[in-house]
Amino acid sequence: MSLIKAKSKTRPPMAKRKKLSGFPEWLPEEKLIEQYFIDKIRQKFELYGFSPLEPRSVEPLDVLLSKGDDKEIYLLNRLHSEKQAEFGLHFDMTVPFARFVEQNRGQLIFPFKRYQIQKAWRGERPQEGRYREFYQADIDVVAENSLDISYDAELPRIILELFAELPVPTFSLKINNRKILSGFYQALGITDTTATLRILDKLDKIGKDAVLKLLIEELAIEPNIAQECLNLAMIKTPDSSFYKKVKDFGYDNELLNQGLDELKFVMDSLSDVKADVYADLSIARGLDYYTGTVFESELAGYERLGSVCSGGRYENLVGDDKLKLPGIGISIGLTRILGPLFKEKRLSANRKTPIAVLVALVSNETKAQANKTANSLRSRNIPTEVYHKAQNYGKQIRAAERKGIAYICFYDPKDANKHEIKDIRTGEQFPIDINTWLLPEADSKITVSLLK
Repeated sequence: MSLIKAKSKTRPPMAKRKKLSGFPEWLPEEKLIEQYFIDKIRQKFELYGFSPLEPRSVEPLDVLLSKGDDKEIYLLNRLHSEKQAEFGLHFDMTVPFARFVEQNRGQLIFPFKRYQIQKAWRGERPQEGRYREFYQADIDVVAENSLDISYDAELPRIILELFAELPVPTFSLKINNRKILSGFYQALGITDTTATLRILDKLDKIGKDAVLKLLIEELAIEPNIAQECLNLAMIKTPDSSFYKKVKDFGYDNELLNQGLDELKFVMDSLSDVKADVYADLSIARGLDYYTGTVFESELAGYERLGSVCSGGRYENLVGDDKLKLPGIGISIGLTRILGPLFKEKRLSANRKTPIAVLVALVSNETKAQANKTANSLRSRNIPTEVYHKAQNYGKQIRAAERKGIAYICFYDPKDANKHEIKDIRTGEQFPIDINTWLLPEADSKITVSLLK
């Protein structure tokens, strides 16, 4: 009888996985900052009476194709399915919101104010500020038949207040009204106002000369008329002074006058807000469904990202002539904002972990006492963790320091009433009453700051 040694069935080492371009994965301390932003956004939205909504992530393919480019839709199908895909992942918040409102209209109270902070997926070429998987934070107000103009002023106020409280570079909001543009073009005798809007919307990307050339060559607009379109787009004011500038052109058109009155109302309503907000008549928003007030924005030093917060008024959310639901909405590109700031390490939190206090473990035999100490702190909403094994205090302190935990708590195994706290940052150590001690105000919650 002979013994034959079995061959080893160990697997070859796995090749290092490459990161997927366009699908960001933040480190834990970055996720903590992202969550801070989400909480701030949610709190501001709810302060103004917006209710949370989270529609499903998938929509029927025909619904998605009716609103978006087929190149940007990610299909959803079973691996071995022989059927053509029926569903796709939503690429924005508007499509699922419109479908939800249409299906649940009878259960909603109008005007309906909702917010969505949710991921979306878009199959575009990844680049700075553009991702295939990303968070958006949207608010919309939708009404039946008509929507009061006051909401056109409320939404930018919310956004300006919010960005003043977020740790981001200086935020500026640019507001226009498409009725001004369309009415102005009509007064000039331009028939294809939609095509004109689309070309003027490229002004920031391609410049004045290129826009002028497109207006003349593609739309056959007379050079002097094309120049008037460009002159209008050059108007930008921090107040309502745009009104007289447009009136000075000398054109009279009902749609133009209506747009001027609406934009003046919005700018006058925001006159008390201490923020960078402008009436910018170059803003058009290329999407056809915008009909009135439109918004775009930028961050100082990050203009290359394009607009980080955009939106506008639309006449019919669901696109059904029998069911008119006008609304106004604005969307924050959260991942677009955070990505470059994380890359440049511009954001810093006061701690890297939710944990504020680490309870040092004296010995495995006193684990119950350690847990009791931690539970006492947790009862006052102090995030606390017990160290996982008994080691010398030096190692436990260094572990807390590496994790970014500010405090370490020591208990006396011989006296359940004796506890001490050490501030790892300063080295200060002092006795505490475990039943009453509270975190200092500066450490009681996670805060995030913008670094220069």
